[in-house]
Amino acid sequence: MRFNHLSKLVVAPMLMAAASMNVHAQENSAYDVAKLKSSWEVVENNYQGKAQFLSSFTFINTGNKPFPTKDWQLYFNFVRMVKGGELPGNIKVEHVNGDLYRITPTADFKGIAPGDSLKVNMTGDAWAVNFTDAPSGLYVVWNQQPAKGLAIKDYSIRPSVTAKQLMRYPGDKSAVITAGHIFKQNAGTKDIPVSQLPLVFPTPVSYNATGGNLVLDAFPEIKADPELAESAKFLNNELITLMGKRATGKVVINFKRDESLVSSGYKLEVTPQGVTISAADEAGAFYGIQSLKALISPAAWAGVQKSISIPAVQVNDFPRFGYRAFMLDIARNFHNKKDVLRLLDVMAQYKLNVLHFHFSDDEGWRLEIPGLPELTEVGARRGHTPDFKSMLPPSYGSGPDSTNAAGTGHFSRADFIEVLKYATARHISVLPEIESPGHARAAVQSMRVRYDRLMAQGKQKEAEEYLLSDVNDKSQYHSVQYWNDNVMNVALPSVYHFLDKVVAELQSMYKEAGAPLTAVHMGGDEVPNGVFQQSPACIALMESNKEIKNVDDLWYYYYRKVNNLLKARSLQTAGWEEAGMRKTTMDGHPASIPNPDFARDNFQLNVWNNVIGGGQEDLAYRLANAGYKVALSGVSNFYFDMAYMKSFDEPGFYWGGFVDIDKPFYFIPYDYYKNSKVDGKGDPVTPQTFAGKDRLTGFGKDNIVGIQGLLWSETVTNSDRMEYMILPKLLGLAERAWAQDPAWATEPDPMKADELYNKAWNVFANVVGKRELPRLDHFNGGYNYRIPTPGAQVEGSAVSANVQFPGMVIRYTTNGEEPTQKSPVYNGPINAAGKTVKLRVFDTRGRSSRTTAVKVPVPQEQLRNNKN
Repeated sequence: MRFNHLSKLVVAPMLMAAASMNVHAQENSAYDVAKLKSSWEVVENNYQGKAQFLSSFTFINTGNKPFPTKDWQLYFNFVRMVKGGELPGNIKVEHVNGDLYRITPTADFKGIAPGDSLKVNMTGDAWAVNFTDAPSGLYVVWNQQPAKGLAIKDYSIRPSVTAKQLMRYPGDKSAVITAGHIFKQNAGTKDIPVSQLPLVFPTPVSYNATGGNLVLDAFPEIKADPELAESAKFLNNELITLMGKRATGKVVINFKRDESLVSSGYKLEVTPQGVTISAADEAGAFYGIQSLKALISPAAWAGVQKSISIPAVQVNDFPRFGYRAFMLDIARNFHNKKDVLRLLDVMAQYKLNVLHFHFSDDEGWRLEIPGLPELTEVGARRGHTPDFKSMLPPSYGSGPDSTNAAGTGHFSRADFIEVLKYATARHISVLPEIESPGHARAAVQSMRVRYDRLMAQGKQKEAEEYLLSDVNDKSQYHSVQYWNDNVMNVALPSVYHFLDKVVAELQSMYKEAGAPLTAVHMGGDEVPNGVFQQSPACIALMESNKEIKNVDDLWYYYYRKVNNLLKARSLQTAGWEEAGMRKTTMDGHPASIPNPDFARDNFQLNVWNNVIGGGQEDLAYRLANAGYKVALSGVSNFYFDMAYMKSFDEPGFYWGGFVDIDKPFYFIPYDYYKNSKVDGKGDPVTPQTFAGKDRLTGFGKDNIVGIQGLLWSETVTNSDRMEYMILPKLLGLAERAWAQDPAWATEPDPMKADELYNKAWNVFANVVGKRELPRLDHFNGGYNYRIPTPGAQVEGSAVSANVQFPGMVIRYTTNGEEPTQKSPVYNGPINAAGKTVKLRVFDTRGRSSRTTAVKVPVPQEQLRNNKN
């Protein structure tokens, strides 16, 4: 579900400047870590012609005292794997666990004299492309003070600017996406007047502008049939936000129950006299409210309005999929209650109805569970300790301080109940995920601390009650993220007692919140090879249970017990794709097939692995064809933690490709081969890419429950980054989850299909640029969506520019300064011979994109004239 290129690194340090100078050992406490200036850079991808890259740390001693020769440790996080050991230059690099590493001096280390520097060259597998690939969270620990980590705050990442720093491998499509590439991508997008755009988004089943407007200059009277009373209350509160509290006028908004409509469907009629929303249930009425809000001018959300004008329309609408989901990972890096509530608001606006709440993983357990305080006392805190037992170690740059907001934090029981109530009021169900049996280190270590505490008190029975690990297990393994102790031991009865305890507490919270709980997601992905093999508990279980013939069978044993546990509580089992797979052989080679044991037995799977060109493109269809309920959650289109494009300044991973708003928009749920355009490396898809792949059958089609976007948080360390990665991609997800199958998806003629697609993209891009992004500028105080960088091309001595979403404003300068809100607006080609044109895209609040700089050559004729 979130494979990451982990690399083995060879480290070669060099003392620079006065390298031969022997710096005498000093008292470590006398050295000020603030004087250790540090930087990192990529030196070369495809280093030595291999799938590896060379990068380097540089440490400069800017103080007037030597950096010590001994008694120190320097820690850092890095998503690449470091090859440890004693290295030239008399330092030692070793892996601690996960993405945490430690540098220590050997007896012959010479220190760093004032003004001198230490350079550490590292050779790692794969490649590094953007700044979020860099090491992070550097800190020093003096041996005399082993419990205290001192953050290295003077740390910078040097931008990659040359082709050898940016080209991943021979044949890489390009070093980076340039302004010229972007201009070409945008060239086919035409400007459509707002008056010609549909005002309801996502696209409804039918939309008819009937002429005229309804003007609200007084508060409307809101009437509702009893079955739709909650929707009426919700709209009342929304209108108070827009209009404030004021006297009621003559306009009436009616909520009418219409049992002839499908569940979640609605009819919306706006006339100059009033509004009628018809629906069979509260969900349909709620979606009618969202469409009514969509008709209101985006600028209206900037503050309380004296009056509101709403165009007269007739809308008939219902969702394509009943499962329209978004997953937020709050475990890898923490995201607080405010972040989640803001996400729920924007999900509701765009008619998404499931929040997949990923609250546990290796790097954090983020939900209070009464009776198991260690889960948050240990598992929700990250920071430096001498043995990394009283809290989790730093991960993803969270550093030594346990108050770091990304590393430390959790939802109290009351917080979570508040979230559940908020979601339920917006017709969003919350699917909690207990990541298991892998990706569970936070829980495993928390329960080990509990075990040690109670054993020290002589309470063996209590100590073992919720133990998740076999204390005598000698198995050696490394997970994809390189943890060596992150798997629950499936042979222990205490594991199932723990899971049942957590599920029981979840049910209690949902009941108190009045929120529906119909399923629990039990994880199930990326259990590493080697696990359980030397566990006495597992060996004993295999000896006593003849159905378990090998270690692989423990997987099916585990999920059968988990499924039965949830069935006993009237809950459905949800999991990642691996929960529905069985290991076998084909022609003597290892293979995986859909597990027939659990098909049609209470299972729903999120299928994430559809990396185009990776060989598993058809996995979602194979599982659906086998009888599993499937939520399409593929990395190629719906992993919003993938970077928008290949640029050093663009955050995010890219192992599954780069994902911009077009990827979810052009996704065809029942035949995503048809409209796939590029593979995971960015190369064009060919007919051979999907040769021999299973297609979705009619039976399998009925098992596709919907689609889901996902945000994993390894590179998402704050609220702004979270919203940047989600928006505007979420708009593409919302359109594809709600709107009916578009004509371009079913058109058999490729040329006609392309023509229809381009027309649909034009409408969508204009709606996003002229309606939805301006709305997000003001809704809820404004969202930090990504503003696209401008495209640009030079023809002669003129620069032409364009933008991904028509309606957004491009401003420019030709005097070397950065464009601001006061800079000229781009309205056509800029004549700027011999100058550098700088361009930025601005939103309605004054936020801007990164700068695109274009150097314009001097025409040859002018050069000749100047010479003469």
